[in-house]
Amino acid sequence: MANHQQTVSRQRAYTRNDFAALRSFVQRVPAATIARLYFGEDDEGNEPTPGWVESYLRRMQADLVDLAIEHGSSVLADHLKSSARAHGSARLTAVTLRMVEQAAALAVARPSAEHGVGMWFRPLVSEHLKRQGILTLGDLVDFCNRRGGSWWRAVRRIGPGRARHIVAWLRQNESNIGRTVAADVDERPPFTAADSAIVEVGGPHRVLVPMERMALREELSGARGQNRAQAFSQIRAHNDLEAIRAWLYLYEDQPKTLRAYTREVERFLLWAVSVRGQALSDLMVEDCQAYKDFLKAPSPAFVGPRAGRASGRWRPFASAEMLPESQKYAVRTLRAALEWLVDVRYLASNPWKAVKDPVVVEREHDMKIERALSASLWERARHYIDARCEPAAASYWRTVRVALLLSGDSGLRREELTVSRREALSPTTWGEDEAPVWQLEVLGKRKKIRTVPVSPAAVDALRAHWRDRGVDFDVATEGPLIKPGFIPPTPQAQDRHATGDDLSYSPDGINRMVRWAMKRLVAGMPDLTTEDMKQLVSTTPHAFRHTFGTQAAASDVPLDVVQRILGHRSLQTTTIYVQAEKQRMMREAAAYFGKSKD
Repeated sequence: MANHQQTVSRQRAYTRNDFAALRSFVQRVPAATIARLYFGEDDEGNEPTPGWVESYLRRMQADLVDLAIEHGSSVLADHLKSSARAHGSARLTAVTLRMVEQAAALAVARPSAEHGVGMWFRPLVSEHLKRQGILTLGDLVDFCNRRGGSWWRAVRRIGPGRARHIVAWLRQNESNIGRTVAADVDERPPFTAADSAIVEVGGPHRVLVPMERMALREELSGARGQNRAQAFSQIRAHNDLEAIRAWLYLYEDQPKTLRAYTREVERFLLWAVSVRGQALSDLMVEDCQAYKDFLKAPSPAFVGPRAGRASGRWRPFASAEMLPESQKYAVRTLRAALEWLVDVRYLASNPWKAVKDPVVVEREHDMKIERALSASLWERARHYIDARCEPAAASYWRTVRVALLLSGDSGLRREELTVSRREALSPTTWGEDEAPVWQLEVLGKRKKIRTVPVSPAAVDALRAHWRDRGVDFDVATEGPLIKPGFIPPTPQAQDRHATGDDLSYSPDGINRMVRWAMKRLVAGMPDLTTEDMKQLVSTTPHAFRHTFGTQAAASDVPLDVVQRILGHRSLQTTTIYVQAEKQRMMREAAAYFGKSKD
């Protein structure tokens, strides 16, 4: 007995992956398939070959049988001994294996925060977790708690169903892992305006929620606000919340503006009822002045890390410090909103008219044009991307190339890339006969249509991208210029990419595309300096628009032409690119003069 206890103490404690693999082994699943599904590099440094897997599982089965004979029922022990005498070793069925597992509880490992994720999750899952820097179970709990209910969106191949199972398992093993999973780390679909999950704001316990989940107590709703107009109202709003939604409805076809305006009025309304304890239609000049001061340093209760609007962690402000420009934007937005409510005779007066804008120091270089790529780096990046586009399977690289060339050669904004269409693109008589310059009519800021030139390189890239889509670019007459090759069949993905009857990239999709490309440029481009790497890592879609502006200015393209191509309202804005080139010239000259002394 003593020898047997020593043998048991030296046995390995088996994980959930091991037990899942053994069940497959008992059911005659090939060892090669088991190795691929359940064993990875975290398993004691062994290469999970079919031979190693079969040997490992036979040893595991023998260990469990020994423990079951020692600690299980006498009936089970007799059955296992009889099977061993007849076959040389105990043979298990799916049913007897479950009985053995229950009796062999001593062999079940307890998860620990230091355990690698590969010990407890299938290789395909653990591989994607590791790519996000999640190496241990402790890392996984911290990652979930940090990101909340939508944590799985940052990890490839982890959908909502698998995320629920992972979180449930983590909760089940909290005592062993020594980490607690936060209460809101559960997958929930985003709330919509039609949801019934409305939270009352302004009760005894202060609750901060987005407008679509907001309900106001009667005394804070503005239904009987002191500043309500006595004349017949031109909108059917019965309270402040309905009135604000009526104003926001004016911008339903301008999603970017709608998001920005919603953010500002939402913050103001929450502050009014939660901090001031008044309805919006009860506020006076002094209240608006107090909110203006509040914007300089929002209270901690209003500030939190970015989270989904459905999350309990959502907060109106992502930072405790607002730039003066952001404060000014908020004040002007609220002034405009309340002025409209006065115009439609919902409010009697606009208290914001008596509040001055926050003081903003005008800066000459408001645009972050220093993010523009130098001519050399931009040229080298283009050559590198061209090489990546050559393999037949490199369709995503070819999509990336189109987006970067339309931004870097034509100055298109991120949002403009998503709405540009084939029917708005046509050849001109300018340029070489075999490589003419094309022109594209694009819908830009302030709903203005402008015409921009499209380079022959960008047109050739478009032809390749359209071939990947199975369409002849020169024959086609309509469709989005840039289109994803594959859209996941989830409602969220379809909503993000749908534009009418066509599927196109969303602005966030363009952001992800550029981040994907920049990581690979940093990892693969030869002869990059440290400064080059830093610049590429921080490069955004808008940086390529600045790249076009600075390169055009350096090539002596007339400023009024650059202004029209970029769609700047003021020529003074475009002049910044010339100043940037002058600064670069002086910087390079200083470096040259310094070398001449050596």
